Amino acid sequence: MKPVFIALDFVDAPTALKFLEPFKDVKPLAVKVGMELFYREGASIIRALRDQNIDVFLDLKLHDIPHTVQQAAKQIGQLDVQFTTVHSLGGSEMIKAARRGLDEGANQTGVDAPQLLAVTQLTSTSEEQLHDEELVPVSMAESVSHLAKMASQSGADGVISSALENDLIHQAVSDEFKCINPGIRLPSNSVDDQKRVVTPTKAFELNTSGIVVGRSITQSDNPVQTYKDIYNAVNGGIK
Repeated sequence: MKPVFIALDFVDAPTALKFLEPFKDVKPLAVKVGMELFYREGASIIRALRDQNIDVFLDLKLHDIPHTVQQAAKQIGQLDVQFTTVHSLGGSEMIKAARRGLDEGANQTGVDAPQLLAVTQLTSTSEEQLHDEELVPVSMAESVSHLAKMASQSGADGVISSALENDLIHQAVSDEFKCINPGIRLPSNSVDDQKRVVTPTKAFELNTSGIVVGRSITQSDNPVQTYKDIYNAVNGGIK
């Protein structure tokens, strides 16, 4: 089954955990903890979620010199999270260092090492920004495909990318390589600061490995039902 990660974009742990209270009987359940919440609460929010058997995607997008990333990943590897991220633009040696660090940390504590996802190009990045601000001369498609292939060869388990790029990525790497897709919106939702967005049903059609959904669930009048509807849609209507 393809996971739907609820983006816990809340200011603190009490707010996030209160939001999750109605989900106590919902299985499977997975969440994304990003920079805002983790920088406020640290490892305690991870422990609180794992104590409830909630799968955790810790999205910190590590991007630094290889040694620093390896040491940071070693700490993440001890937390018993299921997924974590690096920026692919940090290069192959940095991605390899992250993989080593995650494995080292997990081995120290006897937990499973997190799956490593590399961010290709943020879903908030437009083609114009890629060229005009980052001075990247190739197309968005070429950049994403190249970065995904490099990440795969460097030990990553998958990438974070727009669902619109899934087929392109799988042409460059194996079908087992995961494409986890943010930038998901329901037809009635605003796209906000995202540029390359799709609906959950479209993500399924584009062979997603899993999706990240924030405001469409967290700002819904009925978050639990919205989560279930999205989960069913991204899994092809499976109940």
